Amino acid sequence: MKEYFPAVDQYVWVLGAIAMVTLLNVLGIKLVARMNLIIIAFQFIFLATFIAMSFSAIGSDEAPSLLAPFYSESLQWPTIVGGAAILCLSFLGFDAVSTLSEETRQPKRDIPRAIMLCTVIGGTLFILASYISHLAFPDYANFGSADSAAVDVMRRVGGTLLVTFFTAAYVAGCFASAMASQASVSRILYAMGRDHVLPGWFAVISRRYGTPLGSTLIVGAISLLALAISLELAATMISFGALVAFSFVNLSVIKHYLVDEHLLQPKHLLRYGVMPSIGFLLTIWLWSSLSGNTFQVGLTWVACGFAYLLYLTRMFKYEVPDLELKEV
Repeated sequence: MKEYFPAVDQYVWVLGAIAMVTLLNVLGIKLVARMNLIIIAFQFIFLATFIAMSFSAIGSDEAPSLLAPFYSESLQWPTIVGGAAILCLSFLGFDAVSTLSEETRQPKRDIPRAIMLCTVIGGTLFILASYISHLAFPDYANFGSADSAAVDVMRRVGGTLLVTFFTAAYVAGCFASAMASQASVSRILYAMGRDHVLPGWFAVISRRYGTPLGSTLIVGAISLLALAISLELAATMISFGALVAFSFVNLSVIKHYLVDEHLLQPKHLLRYGVMPSIGFLLTIWLWSSLSGNTFQVGLTWVACGFAYLLYLTRMFKYEVPDLELKEV
């Protein structure tokens, strides 16, 4: 936005976005859902336009082979794994669906379907967009910088017009992502406040709108850290937190179905034992590509959480409070 409105300071954009996202989440999940639907429709129009315009670039004599994106003689697996550890963050968000069961008519049926659809549709679109982008701009060494790679692709495919369209779609996508993230996080914090894992003011509900007012305002206030911390630090914390979550989700499946439920038939061992074990090992593989700074920040984060746990249980003199998320 700085490029299009240089006179407006970036702090104004950050504060405005946080205020708007927080207001919409206070007003209710239905309004957030309508806004997200409009934004998604806009992004689909952009994606269709990008693909259509890319055909002209791909059809030129200088275009690479259609199989070029899948193989290169200079292919280096460490580079791929390092990129995968970052790109896996693109799939963050499907898990947020599980926190919206209270606003769903048939959560036991609809929530699992929504999670799978988000993952499959999102993954398909990521692969398609990456594939088309590589064909349109095959030599990554010619990018101005890693941060402007997408803009370089848009400029080659459709010039200034497509760059402007891309910027609008990108900003809209960031806004939609912020709305969904705040909605899910505020409901988790609400449940933690309700079950006395966090102070009671996290569980304050808006009498007028029926939304978790306390936790939503707190999340909005914490979002103001965007004015102080760097994007690199934020990405580091997200990388660590995401891989921790992915690891424990796989381990939790094994414990719940094989240990607690004693489902030891061959089909259950394959579904609840082998598959999550593979997922856990793949996550460990991604762990190996994280930087030392990421581990320093992440372990500091874990230490703070453990210190709060010691305070909450009075050095484990009391049991850890149960967190009930079924009605969040």
